[in-house]
Amino acid sequence: MKVAVITGATSGMGRRMAIELNDQIPNIQEFWLFGRRMERLSELEKMLSKPCRLFREDLLSDDFLSAYEKTLSKEKPEIIFLVNAAGFGKIGKVRELSLSDQLSMVDLNIRVLTGICRLSIPYMAAHSRIINFASAAAFLAQPSFAVYAASKSYVLSFSRSLNEELLSTGCYITAVCPGPVKTEFFDIAETTGKIPFYKYLFMADPEKVCHKALVDSITKSDISVYGIGMKVFMVFAKLMPAKLIFLMMRALNLFSKSGSSHEHTETTGTKHQTGL
Repeated sequence: MKVAVITGATSGMGRRMAIELNDQIPNIQEFWLFGRRMERLSELEKMLSKPCRLFREDLLSDDFLSAYEKTLSKEKPEIIFLVNAAGFGKIGKVRELSLSDQLSMVDLNIRVLTGICRLSIPYMAAHSRIINFASAAAFLAQPSFAVYAASKSYVLSFSRSLNEELLSTGCYITAVCPGPVKTEFFDIAETTGKIPFYKYLFMADPEKVCHKALVDSITKSDISVYGIGMKVFMVFAKLMPAKLIFLMMRALNLFSKSGSSHEHTETTGTKHQTGL
């Protein structure tokens, strides 16, 4: 059975990648969809033309990886696509975010992704593909997004190293590094802080990001970066000293706070005038 394994399939990039694979890769015989919300998985199943196996799983549970290993051993699938799209980020300073949130980011973004890759490798078909969702945050350390950015730097480095290790097997790995994308990701991220205003200038369409990710995966690219803005940012992050970039970030954040303060003053004044 030729299967596509997708984590984080209930929403965002995982859901969109399932649709892209369904539409573009005809030799997939079955989808294995992993997520925490069964109703969302069922909705996605109805959108796909291939049979699906739905796994209602909390990837952060202690026994998830052992359960996944047992399923692989029992079913012995021929995995032609593995998409690691599950992940999350929380905005806030390290001293302010809960320890639980920060360790969960490390566990899901790093430990679980590494475990799924390791367990899946023996079942990857010849000429198969692994797509790991990193982020443009992987290019640069980001204060107030420190753990998330560091975890995605790991995903990028790990994916590139694994791609080199598996060259002789015909399995190729692509790290997808989008900038901000219009998904539920930011609903979770902004429960603990606000996204800097300038990131909204680069907000991308998930359909376009995932389509490019699939094309880059098929053409054996080890990294997929959507949009001119993010490609410039990648080069910028490589060439500019980190301290100078942090200085620019501080200036932008001060400008943002100043603008918000001015807007609040005008709004307050208008309300007061209306009240009179």
